[in-house]
Amino acid sequence: MASLRDPGAILLVSCYELGHAPHGVALPAAFLRRAGFAPDALDLAVEPLDPERVARARLIVVSVPMHTALRIALEELPRLRALAPAAAIGFVGAYAALHAPMLRALGAAFTLAGEFEEALVDIARARERGEPAPDHAVPLERLRFPGPDRSALTGPYSGLITAGGEEVPVGYTEASRGCLDTCRHCPVPAVYGGRFFVVDRDSVLADVEAQVAAGARHITFGDPDFLNGPRHALAVVRELHRRFPAVTFDITAQVAHLLRQREHLGELVALGCAFVTTAVESLSDRVLAALAKQHRRADVIALLDVADRAGLVIRPTFVPFTPWSELADLVDLVELIAERDLWDRVAPVQLSIRLLVPPGSLLLASDEAHAFGAFDPQALGHTWRHPLDELQRAIAGRVDADARAGTDPVATLFAVRDLVRGAADLSPAAPLPGPPRRSPRLSEPWFC
Repeated sequence: MASLRDPGAILLVSCYELGHAPHGVALPAAFLRRAGFAPDALDLAVEPLDPERVARARLIVVSVPMHTALRIALEELPRLRALAPAAAIGFVGAYAALHAPMLRALGAAFTLAGEFEEALVDIARARERGEPAPDHAVPLERLRFPGPDRSALTGPYSGLITAGGEEVPVGYTEASRGCLDTCRHCPVPAVYGGRFFVVDRDSVLADVEAQVAAGARHITFGDPDFLNGPRHALAVVRELHRRFPAVTFDITAQVAHLLRQREHLGELVALGCAFVTTAVESLSDRVLAALAKQHRRADVIALLDVADRAGLVIRPTFVPFTPWSELADLVDLVELIAERDLWDRVAPVQLSIRLLVPPGSLLLASDEAHAFGAFDPQALGHTWRHPLDELQRAIAGRVDADARAGTDPVATLFAVRDLVRGAADLSPAAPLPGPPRRSPRLSEPWFC
């Protein structure tokens, strides 16, 4: 029988990670390689499923850090089983934990999440010895990180579109994992329970250095919240700028954390921060309270003001459709985009997002649980209905059609604004008085 340490005997499969080289397989690959294994990796977002590589595998590890990845994984699971009938197939990532009962019912050999990489190595060693291994684990202990192994990942991956329209190669890394906040709709606190773990600064910078040497001119820090540990985060980007002054970066951070660190926003710009993604979610204080967000509408306005003074580009994301949303909330949102000239800072898809409630969501253990129905295996979430559902479908259809047609996102946002205004019996909006300000953005518009 072939050894589990033979090249390709362990196959790591990524389904989707927001257009960047998947950290969800690059990091486990490095842990396995450090332990003496020789894993292969497939990224189904950029390459077809290779029958020969799948058939060679005795242990298949499918990364599902988000909902879209899980949907793709479930579509591919029958083919993986057919091509490698003797292989053990397991799942890793946040959605492996949230959907663990369903995945085990489908025959998953294991489900891992949290700080899972050493647990995955233990599973590989156990299977190598023919011993049983835990089928579900969410370890939350700080790990010693090797540099991610991207040797089997070829891309192409998303780039940075500069304000001038140039596309720049992008690298990806994480300076921390988990999150201090416990927003009820987010999968991260459902796994981490309000904890976060920093990645050693030297490890992060070595990862950045390797990607810059490979051609990256911009780095995305994919931490759930880069400012959970502000001293660590600022030390990382200060050293990044010292070593590579021409390399820019982007981060994700909560509104409340950005306001708390407002004295450093100008420094972030000086260090090369091209933009910050922040999960605003809603402008309704009612909705924000239901989601347990740590900010309110006034804080969003304050952040936009502070960021404008610092010259920092804020790219807000939203969940406009929730059980607590009202039509007036959507009108407020589209009018704020117009008033603050956020046309090029909001991806159109953000105005079509409908709240997803997976099993294990903190919402199901909150006072808001009555808003949700049974789990729908087709939608991979708990059901809910709302009078705004028809408007959501209309917006989603327009966004999808325009994306397929290559329509300027600003034109799509303007059309969505008119859909919302029409639903509220308001007249169509006046044409834009001039071209919107252009801002840096990633070529892959999706977020979370």
